[in-house]
Amino acid sequence: MTTTSDDGVVDPRSATPTVGWIGTGRMGFAMARRLATAGVAVTAWNRTRSKAEPLEEVGATVVDSVAELRGHDVVFTMVSTPADLEQVLLGDGGLLADPVHVPGVVVDCSTVSTESSEAMREACTARGVDFLAAPVSGNGKVVRAGGLSLVVSGPEETFHRVAPLLAHLGKSVTYVGEGDVARLVKICHNLMLGVVTQSLAEITVLAEKGGVPRAAFLDFLNNSVMGSVFTRYKSPAFVNLDYTPTFTPVLLRKDFDLGLAAARRLDVPMPVAAATAQLVQATVSSGRVDEDFAILLDQQAAASGLELKPENVVVDDGLGAADEVS
Repeated sequence: MTTTSDDGVVDPRSATPTVGWIGTGRMGFAMARRLATAGVAVTAWNRTRSKAEPLEEVGATVVDSVAELRGHDVVFTMVSTPADLEQVLLGDGGLLADPVHVPGVVVDCSTVSTESSEAMREACTARGVDFLAAPVSGNGKVVRAGGLSLVVSGPEETFHRVAPLLAHLGKSVTYVGEGDVARLVKICHNLMLGVVTQSLAEITVLAEKGGVPRAAFLDFLNNSVMGSVFTRYKSPAFVNLDYTPTFTPVLLRKDFDLGLAAARRLDVPMPVAAATAQLVQATVSSGRVDEDFAILLDQQAAASGLELKPENVVVDDGLGAADEVS
């Protein structure tokens, strides 16, 4: 049960906090659904209401305005850009627009710059609201399979209070310190995401041009010491050329921009990341912005004079658990 003080403010240290959720895109919907199915009282808002309404099937409440979330103990945000985050928190009708009625804690799971995160943290602090930066690693299917990873920074005491909620979202939650350092961790993660995918595209094309089917090459790789959860997960897309989006080139480009800006600020040379950023830009420039960033494979093949065709082979992506709960 939540507790309320004489002035009507909900105590965020309640044993069973009420939770608000802002943003139910591919990731936000899957994450909010995990909380709701775990028995958490979730109230969700999304700019396009119809995208949030299926959450009602698992016990969540869907509302028409962000303002209706102000009285909740904890409010999660999962939006696409820094501008979106600022709008839902500080814009007209935003979560923090009323200085009197505010939530106890804001947990932002978006991938935004450290600077944007710092600005939102300051806005929260000025209104007496605790703020945790909690970006995530994964996509909707990873969330459904219970494989999401979260990295969190902010006041340690607040983290420990919210940790039981975070634990419902995935397999691991890592606290990395005060302030907004979790943003840098996530950006570093996504730089590696792009670099590894480009490298995987290069070696896969090299093997195929030498006469090796992609399915056979990736089966070997995934079962070797060089294989990983990620290379296995991306293998079906590489083998069958299924570019149903999980993460688009435009979003990856944004993260490379953020990462290379951080590298300049901290005087860290990143030649491999810089080269990959240009290849990611080329995928965006091609106009294929609504497909998965795995189209780096197509781009590499074209540069190598190789025409790819789907191999139509069933490939295990290692996330079969997601199909059981989808």
